[in-house]
Amino acid sequence: MFARTERLLLRPGWHEDAPALARAIGDEMIVRNLASAPWPYREDDARAFLAGWLDGSPSKFLMVQRTTSAPRIIGCIGLDAMADGSVELGYWVARPHWGLGYATEAARHMIELARTMGIRRIVASHFVDNPASGSVLRKLGFRATGCRPMRQSLGRGAAAPTVEYVRDIAAPGNDGGDSDTPVTMRDARRWPDALREEWRLAAA
Repeated sequence: MFARTERLLLRPGWHEDAPALARAIGDEMIVRNLASAPWPYREDDARAFLAGWLDGSPSKFLMVQRTTSAPRIIGCIGLDAMADGSVELGYWVARPHWGLGYATEAARHMIELARTMGIRRIVASHFVDNPASGSVLRKLGFRATGCRPMRQSLGRGAAAPTVEYVRDIAAPGNDGGDSDTPVTMRDARRWPDALREEWRLAAA
């Protein structure tokens, strides 16, 4: 499955993305705000991450910037099933693209995707020292739960306090006051070879 938003192509990751992905995420300020990414982040780590990507997964995407020149990976976003049965939204954006609304744009698609998948509640969290992520979540209609659990971060090498959020999602056809704009989606078990060439990546 893939989708186009105003400025992004959201698509699955492929093994040939490893060099560009490693360059995009290879920033300590990004990795320290993620729970499972190691630091330093190497190309082998990107290959391992991409090797575990389920072909045709409808809930995890690379963010690819749509430009007049070579497209580039600028982040990643996904919905993950947690051990307690909840569904968690997670994302990161490469530092040159911070503050430009890309996370918000991609996450709006994920909320619409969750709705079509029958998911009625999404959770999310950010480390306390990453308030910019909280601003994104609040803009998307998430509300803080008041819980601040400790969470392990491989990039930090230790656990750190987080802020938890939750967002309820109305059923399809019943917006319930939900103002998110739907994004057109297409199913694709395998990206067509012609489009794989078209969207060959440059480094972020």
